[in-house]
Amino acid sequence: MLNQLSLSCSKLPQGLDVEISHHPITLRCVANLIIVMERLNGGKGFALGRDESLLNFLLESLESERTEASSRAAFSSKGEYECSVTDSENKCWVLNEGSMELHAMMLQGGSSYHKVHLNLSTYITPVPSETKARPVALGIKGSNLYLSCITSEGTPTLHLEVADKEQLKSINHESDMVRFLFYKQDTGVDISTLESAHYRNWFISTALQQDNTKMVNMCQSATPNRFTTFTVQRHN
Repeated sequence: MLNQLSLSCSKLPQGLDVEISHHPITLRCVANLIIVMERLNGGKGFALGRDESLLNFLLESLESERTEASSRAAFSSKGEYECSVTDSENKCWVLNEGSMELHAMMLQGGSSYHKVHLNLSTYITPVPSETKARPVALGIKGSNLYLSCITSEGTPTLHLEVADKEQLKSINHESDMVRFLFYKQDTGVDISTLESAHYRNWFISTALQQDNTKMVNMCQSATPNRFTTFTVQRHN
C-alpha cells in the first residue's frame, strides 16, 4: 500500500505536497487523506482513489479498527466464584420468588438453606481507575437471574432480571448493559460495598432489623437507617 501511495503522490495537484511522518497513524487518517486529495484534484481521478481493491481494503481495515476500539472500551469478564452476602446485622439475602425480590432476613439453624448463593463474575475495567474498586456482576446461583440497577419513577432501584450469561462476558461501557455491573470496593477483610456502575454513588443496601422494609434495594451513601457494607463470603 505504501508503494501505491508513493507513486500516487507524484501526481498531486500543483501546490500540494505530502510530508511522511514516522508517528503512528490509523487507516482512518489515510482514508481521510485520500478523500482530501480527491477533492483537491477537482474530481479528475486521484490514482489511489481509483484503485477499487485498495479502497475495499481500507474500508475493511477501518471496520476492524472500529471493532478493536469497541472491544477496548468494554468491561471484559475475567473470572467467577460462588459467594453469599450478609449485612452488618448478619442478615442474609433471601430470594422471594413470589415478588422476585431479594430480602434481607435473619436465618436460624435449619432455615439457613434459604440463603441466596451468588455467582460473582469479576471484570477488567476498560479505563484505568484510581480506585481499587472492581466491576462485578451478581447472578443468582442455579438460575439466569442477575442483579441490575435501573430507574423506577426517577430513582435508581435494585431489580432481578433474566440475562444471557454469554452477553455479559463483554459489556460496552456506554451500553445499557452496564446496569448489571457493580463496583465492589473492599473496605476490610471480606467487607465490601457494592456501588452501581450505571448510577454512581448509589449502593446496594439493607434496612435496619427494626424496620419492616426487608427488601434489598439501592440507596445513596450515608443514607440513615441503611446498611451499605456487606460481608461477602467466598465459597470456592
